Amino acid sequence: MTEPLADREHLLEIARRSHEVIRRYQDSGGAYPASPSFSAYRGYSWLRDGAFIAEGMSRYGDAESADAFHDWVAERLAERRDEVDELILRRAAGEQLAPADMLPTRFAIAPDAGADEWWNFQTDGYGMWLWAVEVHATRHGRDLDRWRTGIEVATDYAAAFWDVPCYDWWEENVDKRHGSTLGALYAGLAAAADMAILDGARRAKARASADASRTLALDEGVAGSPPRLTKWLGGDQIDASLAACVVPFGLVAPGDPIGAATLDEIRARLDVGGGVHRYLADQFFGGGLWLLLSCLVGWNEAATGDRGAALARLRWTAAQLTAEGEFPEQVPTDLLNPEYRDEWVANWGPVATPLLWSHGMYLILADELGVTSR
Repeated sequence: MTEPLADREHLLEIARRSHEVIRRYQDSGGAYPASPSFSAYRGYSWLRDGAFIAEGMSRYGDAESADAFHDWVAERLAERRDEVDELILRRAAGEQLAPADMLPTRFAIAPDAGADEWWNFQTDGYGMWLWAVEVHATRHGRDLDRWRTGIEVATDYAAAFWDVPCYDWWEENVDKRHGSTLGALYAGLAAAADMAILDGARRAKARASADASRTLALDEGVAGSPPRLTKWLGGDQIDASLAACVVPFGLVAPGDPIGAATLDEIRARLDVGGGVHRYLADQFFGGGLWLLLSCLVGWNEAATGDRGAALARLRWTAAQLTAEGEFPEQVPTDLLNPEYRDEWVANWGPVATPLLWSHGMYLILADELGVTSR
């Protein structure tokens, strides 16, 4: 049980709204478009965004919506079976693979979506999807066999390429190996290692790769005093995406000193009044405050017992709802690099609104705090 909230009905109404927005824009085939209006996102679904959106819908109780997304992903991955097998053979033969050779993290929802170039080689989404489908299946009693082929492809791909440098959560720094990427891969591969639908050899490979990814992250992706996770291996920068390495991905446990120090550094360097920046050098639309990151940090705070701080983040996020009842990707408050904002707006148009990932993260934090309990 949780204590009564004076504003519970208001927060619950925004959860209802978030569910409605996601449902409205979910494609009939199951995909979640990143944003239905933003020029670079329209017509595409990311494994990264979609995994968290599906988790929000699953937690909210809309199992059918999450089912449909996982169906869609599994179908897209099944289509890549031969491609993944070939990539694994090419690497085993010593061939140097280019980012353009690898699987995408962004998938066109419809054949006529176009073929715009994108910073597309990210392995984190494959780990995120494996994590999300397992959590959803456990919560709602689904048989993972429904998604077996997709799970096999994602597991094989993640287990084979977890250690390869790639773009991070933000489609940047392709030459680095990133703490948040390793955290997502660890969670997905650890989930796969426990899936009874997979054969023993595949599960063993998943477990070995999960353990190796965690070891690498903790050996080379920790710096500072007290020690904390870093944006990429061998560096010392902080990035708010690293919060996911604690909750939900469990690279380090909630309350672990490294995890606590990571969250403390995020709050000290990137938190402004409840909103959270991505990283200090961020130039994207001037480097505003991201709603989904506020919810991610709040999720961690709730998991470590700081309910008051988590509620403050839920309320901050709720306050960013537009007059049309939609959450944007970020808000132009306390911009880190304001001189870049006009250039981004001129080239890309207004900030993505709605961003379905923002709505999905609100649902997750609201559920974590018991706001959506029926």
